[in-house]
Amino acid sequence: MSTGKLVSVCVSQEKGTPKAAVERATLMEGSGIEGDAHAGDWHRQVSILAEADFERMKNVLPELEHGAFAENMIVSGLDLSTAGLGSVIEVGVSARLTVTQIGKSCHEPCHIGRKTGACVLPASGLFARVLRGGDVAAGDEVRIADLVERSVLQAVVVTASDRCHAGTAVDTAGPAVVRILEQELGAYVYRLEIVPDERPVIEERLRHYCDGHTIDLVVTVGGTGLSPRDVTPEATRAVLEKLTPGFDEAMRAASAAKTPHSMLSRGVSGVRGATLVVNLPGSKRAAEENLATILPALPHGLSKLRGSKEDCG
Repeated sequence: MSTGKLVSVCVSQEKGTPKAAVERATLMEGSGIEGDAHAGDWHRQVSILAEADFERMKNVLPELEHGAFAENMIVSGLDLSTAGLGSVIEVGVSARLTVTQIGKSCHEPCHIGRKTGACVLPASGLFARVLRGGDVAAGDEVRIADLVERSVLQAVVVTASDRCHAGTAVDTAGPAVVRILEQELGAYVYRLEIVPDERPVIEERLRHYCDGHTIDLVVTVGGTGLSPRDVTPEATRAVLEKLTPGFDEAMRAASAAKTPHSMLSRGVSGVRGATLVVNLPGSKRAAEENLATILPALPHGLSKLRGSKEDCG
């Protein structure tokens, strides 16, 4: 188990302002740091920065103090650059956090960014949810209790189904897709979520995962047919920046060899930011068959989205 030290813990009462170091703080399960503006029921409850990254910026701006980047915790002695989504970090006697996001884009340059041309939190900061609360203070031991390597592909599965969301039907396709992604692709599945067949809801969840979590792949299941409530392709197109029709064509062609009903599937796929989004049908068998068809191309495609220079030939 990797161990380090909590150098400082910082809080602020307003978002968008520097935080100030405090002697000790209380982490609240499912919320964040008591009294901190970023506490709440969301995925960026606590921000963490490596001391080496802070000191690198302090060499440029000696007046910087802990909390200047709105970070909650500065940690020394741990290689945070290896921690991917789902990694578990323990602080002090009892507090446990899970990494939910790596870096964060700034809406506009802060004064530090304007002076130095760079800001460390967007590139190097970690964001986390509190799994278990506890009191923490500078000098406490920090441990990476469960490491999910950042090199591991990160995926999310979203099942769109009114009945499954209402609990009147059991989602079998979503868990089947999760198993394939884990066993065949070697991905870490950050979350399996069930949403209703509501276009605004599906759009919001796709934007949420593409823009805010450092996710490589989002797979939707269901809502691709001709029923009036089938709106997943429309929701997906609304958020995509680039289409990847090769995936769609391959899946429909492979399914057509087994059933003419495959021609009724309207699933689409494409890219938003650095995330690939793929629509799969809602039945377990069809979802498995469609995913198996495109699985051989996914590793290379996802590595290209991560910035690989490897030739596509």
